[in-house]
Amino acid sequence: MPPPEDTSQPRLATGCRWGAENRGAENKTAENKTGAEQERVILFPEGAIKLQGTGRQVLERCDGQRTFAQIIAELQSQFGDADPAKIRADISQFLEQLRHKRIVDY
Repeated sequence: MPPPEDTSQPRLATGCRWGAENRGAENKTAENKTGAEQERVILFPEGAIKLQGTGRQVLERCDGQRTFAQIIAELQSQFGDADPAKIRADISQFLEQLRHKRIVDY
């Protein structure tokens, strides 16, 4: 599969959605957790993937509205110390892996 183009608009594939991780018994209750603290997962027909950190930030921007170029620009401005070419290559590879697993379309 080809990598995303700058004009591609990545989005969750059909049948995939965000969900909260069911953590069972835990010290914190759902009522006292903020949205930022809750663990989020991507639910897809074959299972679920827990995303944290940069991977989560990338996928949260894959809303079908932003282009690949816009996502790259947002993350390059957020991580200004990192090499812009490396950010582009890493995000492209990440999205290609998710597309191969049928989690993302673009």
